[in-house]
Amino acid sequence: MHNLLGVIGWSGSGKTTLLEVLVGQLAADGLRINVVKHSHHDVMLEPPHKDSARLRAAGAAQVMIASPFRVAVIRELRGAAEPTLAEQLALLGPADLTLVEGYKWEAIPKLEVQRPSLGHPALYPNDPHIVAVASDAPRPDDLPDNVAWLDLNAPAAVLAWLKARINSPQA
Repeated sequence: MHNLLGVIGWSGSGKTTLLEVLVGQLAADGLRINVVKHSHHDVMLEPPHKDSARLRAAGAAQVMIASPFRVAVIRELRGAAEPTLAEQLALLGPADLTLVEGYKWEAIPKLEVQRPSLGHPALYPNDPHIVAVASDAPRPDDLPDNVAWLDLNAPAAVLAWLKARINSPQA
């Protein structure tokens, strides 16, 4: 599971900002990075007046939009259960690393982004799948030995930890 890492934390903790830096640098280094972003909200992917949106509204189960710049497949659930993370991951192409933002309940290795100033409790004490915490607070004395403590304000250090994880032999 060295090629899969969840990134979790409370809203406003800086998950997406950190991911932008990590993805940008890893991609610049020639790695292929996939990202799965979970949202609890309805996602508007194109304006309602565009052909693809009109075709979805007309009842299409899936609409593929293809251009010389990108391809997107939009699948309407129409009341069906949300696909599992495993089902979503199966739709992705190969990558050196897949980062998953959200899905905090999944049993996958995770990096918690934590800012105590937001007033929310840390997640790592109650989640054995958290392998590292990126925080703007000092390392707590009671941190489990198997959890890395990273400086959220030093993204290069977080990147170095992630690169070491990607390159380490699988357990």
